[in-house]
Amino acid sequence: MKPQIQDKPAAQPQRPYQEVGVMLRDMIARQQYALGDRLPPEREIAALLSVSRTVVREALIMLEIEGLVEVRRGAGIFVVAMPDRLVNPPVSTSQCNDAGPFELLQARQLLESNIAEFAAQQATREDILKMRQALQIEEQELAAGDNESGDRQFHLAVAEATHNSMLVELFKQSWQWRENNPMWIQLHSHLENNHYRQEWLADHKQILAALIKKDAKAAKHAMWQHLENVKNRLLELSDVDDINFDGYLFESWPLNEPGR
Repeated sequence: MKPQIQDKPAAQPQRPYQEVGVMLRDMIARQQYALGDRLPPEREIAALLSVSRTVVREALIMLEIEGLVEVRRGAGIFVVAMPDRLVNPPVSTSQCNDAGPFELLQARQLLESNIAEFAAQQATREDILKMRQALQIEEQELAAGDNESGDRQFHLAVAEATHNSMLVELFKQSWQWRENNPMWIQLHSHLENNHYRQEWLADHKQILAALIKKDAKAAKHAMWQHLENVKNRLLELSDVDDINFDGYLFESWPLNEPGR
């Protein structure tokens, strides 16, 4: 029998994933779930609460950080502590950097696709050279299984190619929020390999090709599609309900193909 969900409590405005996290925490506190119980699959929780599956994914990450649930890939999500005995305090809702990982990616998609469009009109030979050097670093890091500094360097080089200091600072701030975001870090802890980085390197090469041609529409679309690919891949690789991901795609801001 599906648990009955009470109305959302009247409280200060929260992000959607935080509201869902509070509701799930309350369900556990009312002993609708006991220690060791498996929570319903993400798709069932999403349907029950009438929210998107990405919001449910973020809510479960929040509860995992708190030590309330444990993610077991291919098996599901299990209750490992009761709310009155949390290992960690509830995730703060007062910090500026409490956005969910997919909310962060959506913001980057909107910001950086427009940055790429403008950069295509402003980029100099030196800017293009910096992007090529960043791609070389990416290739070296992939071969060595090393860190991902080349990824940041490429995106930063695109932003710097706008020659607009405010756009550069906006990019740096968004990247810093991602690097320091506990939700983003927890999401990445579920990724079992880094094969996806090869795909993202190919995306970067498409972005660079559009910038070299000074094709603003193509550059915007290439960056938008790259970050769309990132979101879809992270959803697939972090899925815990079913190892054979069912093809679910979360809602995304649409962007027309170049020339349409």
